[in-house]
Amino acid sequence: MIDVTTQFKEVVLIRLNYGDDILASLQQFVADRQIHNAVFLNAFGSVTHYHFHVVADGNLPPAEEYPRGEEALDIVAMSGGVLGGRVHGHITFTNDKVAMGGHLEPGCKVLTFAVIYLGVLEGDADISNWDDFNVKL
Repeated sequence: MIDVTTQFKEVVLIRLNYGDDILASLQQFVADRQIHNAVFLNAFGSVTHYHFHVVADGNLPPAEEYPRGEEALDIVAMSGGVLGGRVHGHITFTNDKVAMGGHLEPGCKVLTFAVIYLGVLEGDADISNWDDFNVKL
């Protein structure tokens, strides 16, 4: 186990509009603002298209599935973060029957809007490989 103690440098609220690709917009925002480390605090809004991936078995490396589709869904949560300048987001969608989600992939298109809360972290701790199961920290 390893841990890092830090504080928020700032909390940024990001609003995306109809037709915006959520992942591409976040990648551009992070690059433009030169954000190295951050956490997604949450998000809400809606989409017309969804695309995410999830692990599909218990092996290393795990098999993965990539659900995608065209459907109006609400965004009810977002987690993950920016690791070494790289967006690693997880998103949850819902309709009137089911919630679903996983690792954010290109192609999630905004319907009404998407509001994302991003907590930018102080310091320069190297957490860039915290999402790589091959690396033992």
